[in-house]
Amino acid sequence: MAGIELKSTAFNDHAMIPDRYAKLGDNVSPPLTWSSVPDEAVELALVCEDPDAPSGTFIHWLVTGIDPRSQGLDADEKPPGGHQHINGFGEPGWGGPQPPVGDKAHRYFFRLYALPGPVSIPDEATAEDVHNVLDRQQLASGTLVGLYQR
Repeated sequence: MAGIELKSTAFNDHAMIPDRYAKLGDNVSPPLTWSSVPDEAVELALVCEDPDAPSGTFIHWLVTGIDPRSQGLDADEKPPGGHQHINGFGEPGWGGPQPPVGDKAHRYFFRLYALPGPVSIPDEATAEDVHNVLDRQQLASGTLVGLYQR
């Protein structure tokens, strides 16, 4: 399976996410760029999740229906054509990192999936629901990991 290259100008892979993007900072979504999306992709889906959350994997951002011809987005920009689902905070769109004070750095996995057709994911889906749909249907994917600690 081919891989999508996913990057951010705000942080490198496995590096610290700046406070600006945190829930208690400006809470703006980070800029992202992507390339190597398969030509047959009909839509893209973007997920940001924290598998280190005390209550289990926490969804910080879930967007489906992204235009597969797009190449990224600026900070605090809604993905082109995308539908922003409810995040783990109970709000639509981006909800920045907010790990418990004193925890070791949490990992935030940004994953972009190329899909062969539209997907149906409930607005308040769990991480397991999301992976059951996206992992099974993907043509390709790319991952960027950011770290955050308070």
